[in-house]
Amino acid sequence: MGVSSALSMAATVSQTKALDLTTVADPLMFRRAVQLTDGTTAGKADKVFHDRRTLAASATEDLDLAGALLDVFGAVINLVRVKGLFISAAAANANNVIVGNATSNGWATLLNATGTLTLRPGASVGVMAGQADATGYAVAAGTGDVLKVANSGAGSAVTYDIVIVGASA
Repeated sequence: MGVSSALSMAATVSQTKALDLTTVADPLMFRRAVQLTDGTTAGKADKVFHDRRTLAASATEDLDLAGALLDVFGAVINLVRVKGLFISAAAANANNVIVGNATSNGWATLLNATGTLTLRPGASVGVMAGQADATGYAVAAGTGDVLKVANSGAGSAVTYDIVIVGASA
């Protein structure tokens, strides 16, 4: 089974200002992209996890990046490096989706031990390692491999989409 990935993020912004005799424009096209081929070294990834998940009101879940997640074919994924992580909270959520700050064996490479990201309804976040980066975001099985995801409040469930692209070595 081979993995080929195109990870990207983009922002296109245009602002204008009317002056006395002209209108000036500032078009911005910010784009970053990484093409990953199958493998485990720089510019490569060999594992993918993606899912749409729902958390009950006030619930949390721990996503074990090293040995508990299953790929679409039902095989266990054991990540050693994360090359791309994308999370999107459903727009219909009433509560926020909180990512990070696992109490045990937390994956601290991206957010440190206690850091969190708050995804308001409809918000998305993505991070990707550079093309030449062989390390990416390291995962330490048994000591630093748990990504916590939480529903910020009571009253209603939250839904989120997650995509993780990484390497097994």
